[in-house]
Amino acid sequence: MSNFPPGFLWGASTAPHQIEGNNVNSDWWAQEQAVPGMDPSGDAIDSYHRYEEDMTLLADAGLNAYRFGIEWARIEPLPGQFSNAELAHYRRMIDTALGLGITPVVTLNHFTTPRWFAEEGGWLGEDAIERFRSYSAKASTILGDVPWVVTLNEPNMLAMMVTMRHMMTDGAEVEEDWQSPTVDQDPRPQLPPPDPKVGARLVEAHHAAREILKIHTNAKVGWTVANRAFVARPGAEQKKLELEYIWEDLYLKASAGDDFVGVQSYSSQWVGEAGIEPHPPSPENTLVGTAYRPDAIGIALRHTAEVTGGIPILITENGIATGDDARRIAYTAEALRSVSEAMHDGVDVRGYLHWSLLDNYEWGHWEPTFGLISVDRETFVRTPKPSLAWLGSVARSGAFAAVAR
Repeated sequence: MSNFPPGFLWGASTAPHQIEGNNVNSDWWAQEQAVPGMDPSGDAIDSYHRYEEDMTLLADAGLNAYRFGIEWARIEPLPGQFSNAELAHYRRMIDTALGLGITPVVTLNHFTTPRWFAEEGGWLGEDAIERFRSYSAKASTILGDVPWVVTLNEPNMLAMMVTMRHMMTDGAEVEEDWQSPTVDQDPRPQLPPPDPKVGARLVEAHHAAREILKIHTNAKVGWTVANRAFVARPGAEQKKLELEYIWEDLYLKASAGDDFVGVQSYSSQWVGEAGIEPHPPSPENTLVGTAYRPDAIGIALRHTAEVTGGIPILITENGIATGDDARRIAYTAEALRSVSEAMHDGVDVRGYLHWSLLDNYEWGHWEPTFGLISVDRETFVRTPKPSLAWLGSVARSGAFAAVAR
């Protein structure tokens, strides 16, 4: 039996572009229409209109926290022109969460940006930092009583995506069909490492937003980092350190001065002397090709605590892409056991937010299912899975027993 302290946050996470639908002014929407082999998001799962239903399902299950994003492309459709209607929409979402007894964890940017921002050069554009600062200031007008705010989601993955786009712009060979950055299936091409110069720009953006939010809100402010939970083969310890800096530590170190850091982990990867080892195909792999490694979250927590010196941690994403919900429960139980063990050893973890509340659009394709709730994409009918009730029972009791895999 593993136990968690009173006040621990239990919930689930989503991203606006993946669930809202018709985010037509964003750079991702434009990309979906232009790139061969990339599925369009379209209506997504219509959470823009059905957020109250989604939050009610979460609350009724016994969960007490919901991480959701606000969409920059909707709030600022043109440079310097802000939509009061969209700000009011997202404020209604916050009020709905609070009214249901749910702690809102609000993300300012989850990969997508306004199309005009991308056309200005995106995160490497001359005015990028000031643009994000201005958006953050306007967003802060609806965030005054939100207890947790995330500035940027997974800046290390975002830096990798920016690196990929610039490689294509510079004439590198482009795949004929879309390859989602969330798929890790050998023998697909290796993802390029995030350029530290892009990372440095995102650090600057994060600090600019943090400064604004600390002035105008009472929120705990931080950002989330994708943890790859690297494990070194014998003799590859130095290579692991090099890769950790490029992929994670640059961003974890930039959390100095934050109120918390979000840890996001799904699987682990071996590092050999030549670098990251692609994970071979296996019946045990998840629907995105990653290894079944529920222990990865414990590795990620310990590494994050070591690098940051003990900044409070909120697990903002952890889950598994699978069509077998019994496997989802087993994975989550093993992951929570790793979390409990890390906390017992002194790692300061404040909550666990599962990815994802809903089966949704997975950045270019629809096949992987991460959700605690399934959704019919034609009717938008929501059907809770057994894993939602299971996680809710853990939240209510603050403890769970072993679950057979």
